[in-house]
Amino acid sequence: MYAFIFPGQGSQKVGMGVELAEASKTAADVFGEVDEALGQHLFKLMAEGPADELTMTANAQPAIMAHSIAVLRASGIDLANKASFVAGHSLGEYSALAGAGAFELSTTAKLLRTRGDAMQQAVPVGEGAMAALLGVDIAKAEEIAAACAEGEVCEVANDNDPGQVVLSGHKGAIERVVERAKDMGAKRAILLPVSAPFHCSLMKPAADAMAVALADDVLVGPSVPLVANVTAEATQDVNTIRAQLIEQVTGRVRWRESVAWMADQGVTHFVEVGGKVLAGMVKKIAPDAAMTSLVTMGDLEAFAKEI
Repeated sequence: MYAFIFPGQGSQKVGMGVELAEASKTAADVFGEVDEALGQHLFKLMAEGPADELTMTANAQPAIMAHSIAVLRASGIDLANKASFVAGHSLGEYSALAGAGAFELSTTAKLLRTRGDAMQQAVPVGEGAMAALLGVDIAKAEEIAAACAEGEVCEVANDNDPGQVVLSGHKGAIERVVERAKDMGAKRAILLPVSAPFHCSLMKPAADAMAVALADDVLVGPSVPLVANVTAEATQDVNTIRAQLIEQVTGRVRWRESVAWMADQGVTHFVEVGGKVLAGMVKKIAPDAAMTSLVTMGDLEAFAKEI
């Protein structure tokens, strides 16, 4: 059984998609359609930078999605025939849904632009932060978050794998996490270079914005069950998915549980579409499963012989 998984923020880099677009008209058409939907030369930014502009949340989110969908379409793989499940890490959930036909490509780009803008604007720059805890499980991470909150928001944002949990919240609380985590049992704590405290209750204004954006009839049932970030279980129900996408903005990305759940359902092969960030996490969560990352035309050609 195959599960196709889609990366989230942090997998963007200058030059992404260039080789693919040169080798595949199908991929180039994806980038052109996203540019047209956004009224922006996003692919030029992806190809040439500058990196700091590409990293901005409102650009990174549609760029990563566009790259994943370009890879998927260039592969010629029909997820309805090959995948038992799809899943995505945070914004990757939108890529997964687009890949499974739940969203039109242009709609997905516009939704992610709205999402990126809303997440950036939800908390003034400098008031929020995120930190990765290494060498801790979820129980220890929750204990550290509670101890460092001191009346501020300090919550688990991403439960990524058995040894990596990301906390999000007020800057002061996250700075206390970085200062104290080692003494509280973490191997280390790393302040993340992000522009906002994603996936915590401070993102409520962004969740409200997505509730409005998703209220329009833009979503249909995906051709493949989606394993949702906020539940770590699969669904194809439109209303459920809509509610989960809204909840996801402030909710925990339960990635470790999602991968473990898919493995428990019989998934033996995880395929990361458009990145290599999730592969390491999957290997730690489901060590017996095979893992393939699809980024280049070479990757696609090799995988075509296998699948």
